[in-house]
Amino acid sequence: MTLRARVSSSKVFSVLVVGTTLAISFVSNPACRQTATRASADGRQMVSRTPDGDPDLQGVWNFSTGTPLERPPELAGKETLTPAEAAKFEEERTARAAKAQATTRSVGSYNDFWNERGSPPDWTKRTSLITDPRNGRLPAMTPAAERKEVARAAAAANPGGPEDFVMVDRCIRGFNAGPPMIPGPYNNNVQVFQSRDVVVIYNEMVHHARIVPLKGEPLPQSVIPRYSGVSLGRWQGETLVVETTNFKGDGQLWINRQVGDLLHRTATDENLHLIERFTRTAPDTLLYEFTVSDPTVWTQPWSASLTMNKSEERIYEYACHEGNYAIANMLAGARAAEAATSGKARRKTH
Repeated sequence: MTLRARVSSSKVFSVLVVGTTLAISFVSNPACRQTATRASADGRQMVSRTPDGDPDLQGVWNFSTGTPLERPPELAGKETLTPAEAAKFEEERTARAAKAQATTRSVGSYNDFWNERGSPPDWTKRTSLITDPRNGRLPAMTPAAERKEVARAAAAANPGGPEDFVMVDRCIRGFNAGPPMIPGPYNNNVQVFQSRDVVVIYNEMVHHARIVPLKGEPLPQSVIPRYSGVSLGRWQGETLVVETTNFKGDGQLWINRQVGDLLHRTATDENLHLIERFTRTAPDTLLYEFTVSDPTVWTQPWSASLTMNKSEERIYEYACHEGNYAIANMLAGARAAEAATSGKARRKTH
């Protein structure tokens, strides 16, 4: 989201207590605050490193992008386009979007002003963020997962209590914070703090901080499951590999299939296994790759890749519940609908 969008939607500029605490603790660590930029023999700038010799991943990174997660159906079989094909497709896509915006009677939750588009899609390089399956599309869901989604949608349509709403509405998780981090309409910013033993992945969306110990040892089975799972990291050459398991059984993954589309919610469960890879490819770019495996939700694992860009902006507070009357109003609406239906039923019996 742009600066004006953040300010006008109550994302007030301030550093969260948790973020401040993390920042102070990491800045006080000499291994975290000192980095060295090495140069190659021909004088080109190379990736900065910490005093321990690890690639320095610290800073604020923006992962907004115009490239869709899934390959558009009309580009089936095309992983990339020629320059001429790309120009024609983008022209047609822009025209369709403009026509849809002009004819719609409702803008939904937000109009286009609030969307963070990121850099325009480069169809000559990639037609989807998904790299596996090769068709650039999400794999089919299992019948059990589809039934679970139908049941959750029914509960959300007539909620008996706050627990029937999705976690995004309840401000428990941010839709693009993940993990994995899938670009969404706005607030596609993440800050990385790093020391020799720990990396903290701090998402702007719902001020979510994920603490990743760099121990490289398996997680004990006794760890309490969490909505965002439990992560462990390890260095694999120049790449930080983060493996996350121990997810709660009623998790949700929000997917922006096409840039500008409404978010699609997919139920996940305790079998979710996530592997993320962070590689500093240049002073201003960070390659982010991930593989999602959940055999009770998807019929096969799937992987995606995107480039994060270094940002000079600060992380802003995401005041998700500040002035939020939606939950109470939606519950009141559900009770009013029930009362109206009950009243009609009584009148019919007399």
